[in-house]
Amino acid sequence: MKLSVITLFPEILSGYMQTSIMARAIAAGRIRYDLINLRPFGTGRHRTCDDPPFGGGAGMVLKPEPLAAALDSIKASGKRVVYPTPSGRPFNQQIAQELSREQELVFICGRYEGIDQRIIDTYVDDELSIGDYVLSSGEVASLVIIDAVYRLIDEVISAESLEEESFADGLLEYPQYTRPAEYNGHSVPDVLLSGNHARIADWRHQQRVARTRDRRPDLLAAYYQSKGEQHGRD
Repeated sequence: MKLSVITLFPEILSGYMQTSIMARAIAAGRIRYDLINLRPFGTGRHRTCDDPPFGGGAGMVLKPEPLAAALDSIKASGKRVVYPTPSGRPFNQQIAQELSREQELVFICGRYEGIDQRIIDTYVDDELSIGDYVLSSGEVASLVIIDAVYRLIDEVISAESLEEESFADGLLEYPQYTRPAEYNGHSVPDVLLSGNHARIADWRHQQRVARTRDRRPDLLAAYYQSKGEQHGRD
């Protein structure tokens, strides 16, 4: 997959691309990326990229001309273009799975009051919200989506690691423990030390159901519905 990101602040993203699992995925050729600095596409002598909104109001809006020029420079038309925005549909694991099957994704990083609507109407395929809150940085929101997507690409991480993660089948993940078996007066559950894989699997499932019931009952109801079971079992 190729990731192209249009941003006024490429330095925010460059460190992430050179770190940890992402860096290994790039080195292995599973991921390619291009950080497109919006500033050189700005208008006038000062390379202006934003302007006050028509109709008045606080803040600034990213201008259409620089964004269109940047998008055209990477031939974004015909590619899947994502704009993270609090006004978008909620981003979730299902959408991450869908995006992970694309050959190329283009991200537009908003700033200030966002971007001119005409760019959204002309270029954007997905307006996605990462949560019911507002950030000052479209770069951070883009990285959240990128991180959720790229790890689902084949051979980036092991398939086994993905199988029982939160949201993989509608439930939250079970609690995890590692050495030492005793820490600060707290012990690892005996079942995890038993070596009985069937009992461990059953315990983990029960923990997933209990955690989902406690923290995300909406997910649990959908899980039982998908299984054709009555809510409240287990």
